[in-house]
Formats: sequence, C-alpha cells, structure tokens
Amino acid sequence: MINTIIFDFGDIFINLDKQATLDGLQKLGLKEWNDELNTLNLAFEKGEISEEGFLNGFKKQMPNATIDEILVAWNAILLDFPLYRLEFLQMLSKKYRLFLLSNTDAIHITTFEQKVGISFYSAFYQCFEKVYFSFEIGMRKPDVAIYNYVLNKHELSPKRTLFVDDKKENTDAAQSLGIHVWNLQVGTEDVVDLFDKKMI
Repeated sequence: MINTIIFDFGDIFINLDKQATLDGLQKLGLKEWNDELNTLNLAFEKGEISEEGFLNGFKKQMPNATIDEILVAWNAILLDFPLYRLEFLQMLSKKYRLFLLSNTDAIHITTFEQKVGISFYSAFYQCFEKVYFSFEIGMRKPDVAIYNYVLNKHELSPKRTLFVDDKKENTDAAQSLGIHVWNLQVGTEDVVDLFDKKMI
C-alpha cells in the first residue's frame, strides 16, 4: 500500500517548453548546445557554481548577448502552472506523505516564484513534507544517491513509495531501489490521472 509520493516538478506540475530556451539562445548567437554548456548546466543544477559564473559561461559562447538577454532566453522554458494541478495536490496532501524532488537551478526557481506570486508558491510548497531542489542539496537525478538521501532522511519504505517523473532515466534509477514509479508521458498524460492509472 503506497503511503508516500515523491514528485518531480517540471512537466509534472509546471509546463515546460525546452525548445523555447534553445531557440532563444540560438537567436543570441549560440551555434549549438554543446558539452561545455551541458557541464555548466549540470554544475549549476548541483549548486557547484554561482549564478554569475553560470551566466558568464554562457556569455563566452554568445559574446554579443547581454546577461539580461541570456536570462530571458534561459527562463523561456517556464510556462504555466495550471491551478487544477495545485488543487489536486492539495487534496492528495491530506492522504499521503508528499515530497518534491527536482533537478533545477536557482534562476528557474526564483523566476517561477516571481511569476506565480507568494500566495501560489506558498500553497504549492505547503503540500509537501519537504521540498528538495538539486541546487540546494548538491545532488541530482538520476544518481541513486539522491533517492537514498530522501528515503533515509524521512525513513521511507521504497515498497510503500511512488515516484513520479517524466524522464525514464530518473524513474529507472528509482525503480532500481525498489521504489514504485510512474514515468509520466508529457502531452498524453497528466499528474491528475494518478488514480486512473491505478498507481495508488
């Protein structure tokens, strides 16, 4: 019997448009997303470099772009957070232990909070026993260490825990620890379909 649900954030609750960021960066002169930017992004998601270091790393590859322009392109990925998903989560929080576990960076979280406002994001965060952002804890999915960290810190039983994420490598890693998983298919499934999927 599932008593705990761990949720991803992007494309589970908030809608994303990853192509919008890529398009925006290319308009600023980026030829292609490369290994150097990938390394920069992973380091920023784990809180290993500062916002300034991250943005300057991008500026090196787009010397004619301003930091503000890079920020606008970087945040273009963030779309809307439908109210019905928050209401669903609030209902769930009365019956289950809920956790948020997201690979994200400080820029995106600050921008999300500014976009939705304090009453919305406070209501969202209050649904969870604990919110975990990769940049705050220095770990990211799909490293199994991050799942073990949450399981151990809250004395969770994998066989009574469900993990919901849109990336297969993330759900595969959780599944390897005995956690129940739902690899949600963005565009055809919605987190509010949880009961229909007979996941819980």
